[in-house]
Amino acid sequence: MFISFIRENKIAAGILTLLRLYLGYSWLTSGWGKLTGGSFDAGGFLANAVNNPVKGPDGTAVYSWYTTFLDSFALPNVELFNTLIPIGEVLVGLGLILGCLTTAAAFFGCLMNFSFLLAGTISHNPTDILLSTILLTAGLNAGYYGLDRWVIPYVRKTMGKRSSDKITNTPL
Repeated sequence: MFISFIRENKIAAGILTLLRLYLGYSWLTSGWGKLTGGSFDAGGFLANAVNNPVKGPDGTAVYSWYTTFLDSFALPNVELFNTLIPIGEVLVGLGLILGCLTTAAAFFGCLMNFSFLLAGTISHNPTDILLSTILLTAGLNAGYYGLDRWVIPYVRKTMGKRSSDKITNTPL
């Protein structure tokens, strides 16, 4: 009953819009500050996550696979992450605020929140994950009062044409 309410009801779409705007503003301001501040460097955060991993009651690292990923890939490529993190935050924020590709924006925002949690940062990440999960569950209704109302049908129409062209081997 609740699922059908948030997926189909236009009042729910209005409430979801408010959630979307709140979450989108949070992502946009966070990313914009990193982009325009000129001194964002994830290196210290990543090194701290590697040196002080999340530990269980027995004192061993709970997410040793994630610590290994950070140590072997993220830290050596910190310049890439210094670029991807702020751009990703801004794109998630814009997607949520504009209601454009809302479920994709919510998914990637949730992915970034989980990355911060796995690195040992609590902050507002659990709240953001909860709100993103609500938006993901709502599906297209989360972007009903946004650009998704026009973008998603266009994408479906365009992708549908291209896949059928491939099947019949007709040139585009």
